[in-house]
Amino acid sequence: MKLNKISVIVAILSLAALSAVKLSAQQPNEAELLRVREMVWRAWFAGDTKTLAELVPPGTIVISGGEKQWKRRADVLRSAAEFHAKGGTLVRLEFPRTEVQHFGDVAIVWSSYALQTEMNGRQSSSSGRVTEIFLRQHGRWTNPGWHTDDEK
Repeated sequence: MKLNKISVIVAILSLAALSAVKLSAQQPNEAELLRVREMVWRAWFAGDTKTLAELVPPGTIVISGGEKQWKRRADVLRSAAEFHAKGGTLVRLEFPRTEVQHFGDVAIVWSSYALQTEMNGRQSSSSGRVTEIFLRQHGRWTNPGWHTDDEK
């Protein structure tokens, strides 16, 4: 009887260990996640609404520091197109600090950012913090929401 209990305990522990290995093997590739994050930012500044439409799904909610109104997907696409149409370009984009938390198919990306843009020959810089939500569906990451605040 004692041997059976030990066998059952060993079997349960073995299954638990195998499950943990399987879960870690399924953990999404963080490099891919961060590549998609950068694609979203660069697509916005380039006015690439086709890429944005693929990566920013319907139902997206965006909160930006200093803006009273929350934005939706259509606002994100429109503002990207407007920035590009006015001649805006991205000169520099950096994420000096980034931390990622995974919750199954959801990842929260916490970052500080620094960027420099140019419009009409005039450059401007901004920096701040951003909290971004990513959802992995159908084998790829999408970015259904974020919140930014500018450094003062």
